[in-house]
Amino acid sequence: MERAEIAGDPRFFQRTGPHTLAAVVDAARAEAPPRRLMLTGIAPLQTAEPDQVSFLDNRKYLAALDTTRAGAVIVHPDMAARVPPAAVAIVTTEPHAAWARAATLFFPLPPAQPGIHPAAIVSPDAEIDPTAEIGPLAVVGARVRIGPRCRIAPLAVIGDGVIMGRDCRIGTHVSVSHALLGDRVVLYPGARVGQEGFGFAVTPEGFVTVPQLGRAILEDDVEIGANTTIDRGSMHDTVIGAGSRLDNLVQIGHNVRIGRCCVLVAQVGVSGSTVLEDFVMLGGQVGLAGHLKIGRGARVAAQAGVIGDVPAGAEYMGFPAEPSRAFLRGVATLRRLVRRDARKA
Repeated sequence: MERAEIAGDPRFFQRTGPHTLAAVVDAARAEAPPRRLMLTGIAPLQTAEPDQVSFLDNRKYLAALDTTRAGAVIVHPDMAARVPPAAVAIVTTEPHAAWARAATLFFPLPPAQPGIHPAAIVSPDAEIDPTAEIGPLAVVGARVRIGPRCRIAPLAVIGDGVIMGRDCRIGTHVSVSHALLGDRVVLYPGARVGQEGFGFAVTPEGFVTVPQLGRAILEDDVEIGANTTIDRGSMHDTVIGAGSRLDNLVQIGHNVRIGRCCVLVAQVGVSGSTVLEDFVMLGGQVGLAGHLKIGRGARVAAQAGVIGDVPAGAEYMGFPAEPSRAFLRGVATLRRLVRRDARKA
């Protein structure tokens, strides 16, 4: 079996190019000296060839920079002098973002293939823009509106009344119901959006289900990872703010409101009616209790359990979560006590 590492294996990724150095520099929004150079693709520093572009944004890879054969390297101005003479330094204060833009130049997202596959099941009253793509065995319900250049992958289910803007990408086996999607929303395979939330009343005879009458609102440029679940609201809406990114296997409870450009890493769980303000970052497996407020720009470390509000800009960790400095002082104190007792033994 072939095991050689290939960036952008042509069996799976559509490539454009070759591109001139000037085109790559423009795409990266960077600066470089003029040179007649054609670049055919991208590669890591360690394996790049003279017709490829690479990048460096971490000083621990300086040794790889010193020996790279890349034709061009995207670097911070502080690192430009370390680029080998045979390579062109593409200089920017944001090398990682520039790398992402350059990589997208060579490997753009495939465009939608307009049309509805004969094996798709589409309600007669669904409004589908003629530039949208509906894949085989996809199901599109009544009163659905799908905007220009959207792509609905095979076996996705778009429930009655769902509205999505332009350039959305809905992965295979996704289900969407009771939801309004903005422009450029991406739902990766297996995501579930808009299903009934976990709401019930407790009585002596058992549980009484509370009707979940809200919606799921995903604003522009939201991306939802594979097998992530977003419950619709009970009375209020569940809202995911513009530009936010949710990783795989994240659970969002009913009535949660997430602000702009938040990041939730894998296996985060957010209980109902909790509010995350803009630019919040939650590490993997963080759990948030319900009805909390996480302030703007707060960051919570992986596996923390949050049972109270977190102030804006704060950094919390541990269980129960507390300010990071207090948590680390507690850990240091405990270790000192353990060492002291060990010496006495």
